[in-house]
Amino acid sequence: MKKILLLCAGLLIMFNAHAQFPMGGGGAAPKVTGRITATIIDSLTKQPVDYATISLVKVKDNKTVNGGVTDDKGKISLQNVAADEYKLTIGFIGYKSKTVSVKTTLQKPDFALGNIFLSPTSNTLNEVNVVGQKAVVENKIDRLVYNAEADATNAGGDATDVMRKVPMLSVDINGNVQLRGSSVRVLINGKPSGTMANSVADALKMIPADQIKSVEVITNPSAKYDAEGSGGIINIITKKSNAEGVSGSVNATAGTRQNSGAFNLTAKTGRLSVNTALGTQLAYPQESRVVFRNKTTANNVTTDILQDGISDWTREAYNGSLGLDYDFNAYNNISTNAKYTRFYNGGPGTSGISTNGVASGKIVSSTDMSNGNLDWNMDYKLTTKKQGEEFSISGQLTAGKNTNEFTNDYQTSAGTPISYIASNNVGENKEYTAQTDYVYPFSKTVTFEAGGKAIFRNIQSQYGAGTNQDFDYDQNVGAAYSTIAFNLTKKIQFKGGVRGEYTAINFSNSKNDYFNVFPSAILSQTINGKTTLKLAYNRRVQRPSLAYLNPFRNEANQFSVFQGNPGLKPELSDNMEFGYSTYIKGSIINASLFYRNTKNIIETVNKNDVSGKILSTFENVGTTQSFGFNLFASYNPVPKWTLMSNIALNTYEINSRPDFKGMNEGTFLNYNFFMRSANSFKGGWNLEFFGVVNSPRYTYQSKTEPMFFYGGAVKKDIFKKQGTIGLNVLNPFKRDLHIETVTQGDNNYQSQNIYYPLRSFGLNFSYKFGKLKFTEKKKIKNDDIKQDQNQQGGQGGGMGQGK
Repeated sequence: MKKILLLCAGLLIMFNAHAQFPMGGGGAAPKVTGRITATIIDSLTKQPVDYATISLVKVKDNKTVNGGVTDDKGKISLQNVAADEYKLTIGFIGYKSKTVSVKTTLQKPDFALGNIFLSPTSNTLNEVNVVGQKAVVENKIDRLVYNAEADATNAGGDATDVMRKVPMLSVDINGNVQLRGSSVRVLINGKPSGTMANSVADALKMIPADQIKSVEVITNPSAKYDAEGSGGIINIITKKSNAEGVSGSVNATAGTRQNSGAFNLTAKTGRLSVNTALGTQLAYPQESRVVFRNKTTANNVTTDILQDGISDWTREAYNGSLGLDYDFNAYNNISTNAKYTRFYNGGPGTSGISTNGVASGKIVSSTDMSNGNLDWNMDYKLTTKKQGEEFSISGQLTAGKNTNEFTNDYQTSAGTPISYIASNNVGENKEYTAQTDYVYPFSKTVTFEAGGKAIFRNIQSQYGAGTNQDFDYDQNVGAAYSTIAFNLTKKIQFKGGVRGEYTAINFSNSKNDYFNVFPSAILSQTINGKTTLKLAYNRRVQRPSLAYLNPFRNEANQFSVFQGNPGLKPELSDNMEFGYSTYIKGSIINASLFYRNTKNIIETVNKNDVSGKILSTFENVGTTQSFGFNLFASYNPVPKWTLMSNIALNTYEINSRPDFKGMNEGTFLNYNFFMRSANSFKGGWNLEFFGVVNSPRYTYQSKTEPMFFYGGAVKKDIFKKQGTIGLNVLNPFKRDLHIETVTQGDNNYQSQNIYYPLRSFGLNFSYKFGKLKFTEKKKIKNDDIKQDQNQQGGQGGGMGQGK
């Protein structure tokens, strides 16, 4: 019944918005508009003329109604052209001006002029260079934007390399991204996906850096966004183009640690655009050493078990996508996109076992974890002649299937069997979403937004055929929001809003319904056009995902088992921020102070199991508060040399539940330093070095020791800057990175030492032909789910942790 009510509420919001913003069927018929296209060619060399100036003049009153400049292929496309008679004038330095007659009608609103030849004048200039440079970092009222396309060192490589350069972000050795010490949701063109949900690190490695236009860091999402967790939102915007014809790119990396490849192809003709992409990532199996110690006390008897083992861990990933985009006219657009991704990680391992200091045997293990995800969306968008007015309806289906299989053969040192454990878990996640949004600009400085959304989620987990150990979990969310943005003065802007979300949860004959209101507000003041001050507040929520909820008892490490908790409550956080940014002679400084208070914080806790083993699970351990500071600075000693630094500090302090015992009571400091030097040289050469320092990381029961890693790259433009080739290195002087984590609970102690084979050398190649088109539409954004940061199907048994 609740599903029906939520769906009706979502549809009612859509129909109400539709009624306020008619799309035909009543009232005056919308005026049909079209487009005029042309290609400007040099009559002597037969080469395209880029940056030629185009003007469209109405014959009746001789007024200019449209215009633009040609791209580097000599092409131009004028949009929103009403049916009438026109004169198209073309002009450029060193060429004779030319005028062409154009007539469009209601029946044929589009007009393709084809090739138009310009004749050079007698005093043609030998060379004309037109250069436009966009700022690498832009500060907007509700986000910070890193313009990746303006940074020449991003040629080659993948999205992970780009993310390390983005202000306020920190990237660990595996490519997982954090913002201000917290996990963060990563969107592609405003859209989440099952790929990112399963492994942000792997998904980023399959996005070529050349395809990224910009990265938006949204520390204070407005009410328009889902009430996502306290960390914030990262939105990766891919490049787009209106180029006709066929275009694409090829990217490949081969190295000692991993290999990857990506292929993108776009075909565009008139109003229709079709794009497809294929990608893969393969990590070589390399030996990882893991030393795992479990110490428990029960009835005044202490058991101390030490595992020292080697595993060969393999990671593989494949993806493919197909998208269609069609403009009915200048105001109506429909698009659809489907993407499937499959990941696999696992491998064999062997570890020696000692009990209370005496060798007691060995474990021969095998782990197989895989998941497949399908994301399919359909979007309709309607715009009007009023600049900025927009109405959209979107639908999305996300389906995922995760498999976790393991075997543990526990033997004596001589090979005599002691015990054998095998298990299989299949988890399925289905999500259906309907969303509508409406944007109305009352004026150039006042904009109103409103919308609604309905999400229906079902999670199922099966522990094995023929058993009753099944988990069926329904979570349905209905939401509505409104925001308004306006200028208080010429230099002070305000953007605020409120979002209401109703959540209905049903599992194992248990129900949990709740309603939350999420306000947000931002004040921004500009000083002298170069300095900006911000003051912001918002409230967020983060609901646990399948990895947190799944009650499957994972005994891949039979001395330390893992199990999810379906009774988890969502985290609720209140966030405040004061920000400062300025530009001084090409240098950039961005600094912010923030405070975050999170209730029902979800963390991993260790308990003594009834069987005498250590049980790791998730719990709402209490309330945390954190004060923090971020500083990003970029400086150019000389025009082609950039020095960049990103510093993040935040405190950790928890007011825990009285029934949990932890090792970290008090206030602790987390910090992250990122330093980078990048040089550009003549001939298309680029050289860069970077280093990352991570402080100890704390939870209530655990501490992960600090770590440091570093790397560099040299790149060369080839094929007239259509391609790049480069060499990347990571930790070249030391094979392993030692990562130590100690966890202490009530009458139990656990330590894990991973010797991670980090050193790598890789050769990358990228080549682009024509122009790529990535359609950037308004997409559904489901950002409310808290994801497991290990991204390896829970704890993965503690042995053989990955590559």
